[in-house]
Amino acid sequence: MNPATAPQKLPVLLIEDEAAVMSFVKAALERAGYSIVTAASGVEALPLLEDGDFLGVVSDMRTPGGVDGADVHAWLASNRPNLVSKLIFITGDIVNEETAQTLAKTGAPCVEKPFRIQQLLEVVKKVMGSPR
Repeated sequence: MNPATAPQKLPVLLIEDEAAVMSFVKAALERAGYSIVTAASGVEALPLLEDGDFLGVVSDMRTPGGVDGADVHAWLASNRPNLVSKLIFITGDIVNEETAQTLAKTGAPCVEKPFRIQQLLEVVKKVMGSPR
């Protein structure tokens, strides 16, 4: 296939405020064949979601700046409904009542930190499909 006519590979948007976790998850997803775009907060992610096409979103539940994972989910439901079923939460705060309520309300899959990268990759593949 001519590279100029090959279908464009859609990236996964990774929203994570912890630099070490961001770097680790980004590298693992790229090694698995996914293209990654990163945002350090929900505030930084929303303009990317407004303007870009993504295979799916991996989002930390808690990010700084006043827009958390639940807010990103709500924004997707209102503005990009095709992506709302392709959102995966990651969090180290699974016992928090607010987190539990968000997970119950959204039904979005969640991978609890710390996680094995194979565990995350299995969920990403199940929710978003194989890298294209």
